[in-house]
Amino acid sequence: MQIPGVIYSQKLNQFLPDNNSPANYSGMKLVWNEEFNYSGKPDTAFCWVYETGFVRNKELQWYQPDNANCTDGLLIIEGRKEKIKNPNFIAGSNDWETNREYAEYTSSSIQTRGHRQWLFGRFEIRARIDTSCGAWPAIWTLGTTREWPSNGEIDIMEFYRYKGIPTVLANFAWGTNQQYLAKWADLKKPLTDFTATDRDWTKKFHVWRMDWNKDSINLFLDNQLLNTVLLCKTLNPDGFNPFYQPHYLLLNLALGGNGGDPSKSRFPIRYEIDYVRVYQ
Repeated sequence: MQIPGVIYSQKLNQFLPDNNSPANYSGMKLVWNEEFNYSGKPDTAFCWVYETGFVRNKELQWYQPDNANCTDGLLIIEGRKEKIKNPNFIAGSNDWETNREYAEYTSSSIQTRGHRQWLFGRFEIRARIDTSCGAWPAIWTLGTTREWPSNGEIDIMEFYRYKGIPTVLANFAWGTNQQYLAKWADLKKPLTDFTATDRDWTKKFHVWRMDWNKDSINLFLDNQLLNTVLLCKTLNPDGFNPFYQPHYLLLNLALGGNGGDPSKSRFPIRYEIDYVRVYQ
């Protein structure tokens, strides 16, 4: 029996809200969307590019395509506790990417770099995050030119442990006079701010949104404004504004690092994305 407004998930054995119809916004047009309404790997012909190996922040996971799969209208990124040989291992190396013979964890990171990038617009991502110790899920963008952080970073969503406290973050970063040192306009909100009013918050899907125009960028969670930045204040020392250039999107689940120690967490850790929609 078809019930209006819901769909039945065979995998989850339950009825779920039908979120397959993008919203209509006055004065805006849906310019790109990914609904993940297919089975198998994220579609690389459509836009997605995988990151592989040890990538950033001295994190624990080895990124690989195997951990990202689409089913029941969701992109599911799994963090797994599994041993993977590091093909770049160098005995005695001081480099964190090459001095570990094995990775003890795996996950996935996908991005639209080289396929899709946008300057200004409304970005909506509906997702459910796993808040287990060690989990570091993120929805973020990077500018298409210059090295980090002079290219600009927008963290539409991050979750990790800040000083040991589970925290939801919404951040902006741009360049300084020192290479690889960012200027941050960040927002840290303890997870308990959400669970105090909804004890099932972590079991639910939520909508993260970015509204980006020539004057400002605003970041929302379930229509609650979390952070805003004025673009007149986001200049690199040379006068370049990284938020006046196109950005590409990244979806990833890191393990360890800021996420904390995952060794006692139950695996797999699941990060589930329902859709990504971009309006301009």
